[in-house]
Amino acid sequence: MRILVIWLSALIGLCAHGALAQDYPSRPVKMIIPFPAGAGTDLTGRMVADELGKRLHQQFVVENKPGAAAQLGTDFVAKSDPDGYTLLWTVSDGLSVLPAVKSLPYKVPEDFAFIGSIAQQPYTFSVSTRRDFKTFTELVAYAKSHPGSLNYGSAGPGSAPHLTIAMIAAEAGIQMVHVPFAGLAPSTNALVAGTVDVGLVIPVQAKQLIAAGSIRALATTGETRSRVLPDVPTLREVGVNGTAVICYGLLAPAKANAQIVARLRKTLADIMSDQAFTEHLYSLGFEVRPLIGDDYRDFIVKDLEKWRAVAKAGNIQVEK
Repeated sequence: MRILVIWLSALIGLCAHGALAQDYPSRPVKMIIPFPAGAGTDLTGRMVADELGKRLHQQFVVENKPGAAAQLGTDFVAKSDPDGYTLLWTVSDGLSVLPAVKSLPYKVPEDFAFIGSIAQQPYTFSVSTRRDFKTFTELVAYAKSHPGSLNYGSAGPGSAPHLTIAMIAAEAGIQMVHVPFAGLAPSTNALVAGTVDVGLVIPVQAKQLIAAGSIRALATTGETRSRVLPDVPTLREVGVNGTAVICYGLLAPAKANAQIVARLRKTLADIMSDQAFTEHLYSLGFEVRPLIGDDYRDFIVKDLEKWRAVAKAGNIQVEK
C-alpha cells in the first residue's frame, strides 16, 4: 500500500510538472542582461524578448543587471529558481572569456541550460592613422624589428579584447604593450586620438571611423569576412591562426524544466527562421549564426577552452 501511495504521488508530480511546462509562460518572464542599457547585448536582447513575447503570448521583461564584467547578472541567473521565469541574455564574454581568467561563483557550462545563440560579431583589428601601417604584414614587420614599441588598448584586464590581441600577438610572434581601459568605448576613443597604436573595434563603428579617416582596419577576427567590411581580410587570410567573435545567446538556470527549455529552443529557432528578423540583424551589423541547444553549448565550451589556453600562455589572470 505504501509503495502504491509513493508511486501515485510521483505520477501526480510528473503530471503537474508536464502541465506546468505546457502552460508556460503563464506570467511575465524576466530576462536578465548583465550589461548596461544601450550596447549591442541590450539591443539584441530586447529584440529577442519582444519576439518571444509575441510568439509565447506573454511579457518578456528585460532587466539590466550590470557589474563585475557581466559576473553579477550571470551569477544571479545561475542561482535563480529554475522555473523558466528568469533567463539570461548575454554574450560570450561572461561565459567563455571571464571564466578563463578569473575564479567565479558560477561554473560554465554546468550551471546553465543553453537555449540558443542568434548571432555573432567579429572585431576589426585596427590601427591609429597616426601610424603608417597599411597592412597587417607591415605592422608585424615593424613590431618584430622594434619589440615592445607598439601598444594596444583593451576593454580592461582579462577582457575579450585583451585576450584577443594577446592571441593575435602570440600567433604573429610580436610583442606589444597592453594599455587597459574601463570598457571598449574609451579604448576606441584612445585609438582614434592616437593615444594607443592598436585596438579592436566593432565592424559597424569601424566602418564609420574608417570613412572619417580616424582608424585603419587591418583584419577582422571572424571565420569569414564581415558583411560590413567585405574588403578587410580575416586573421586567417593575413596568416594568423585564430578567431574571436562576440556570441549573443539565451540561457536558463541548469535545472530548468526540460520541456520549458525545449519550448524556448523551438521558439528561438522559429524566430531565426523569420527572414525579416534576420535581415534586421544583418542591417545592424550582426552576423546571423543561429546555434540552438547543444550546438550553442558546444560553441561556448570550445571557446572557453581556447581562451584558457591563451590566458595560460600569456600568464593572464584577474584576481578581483
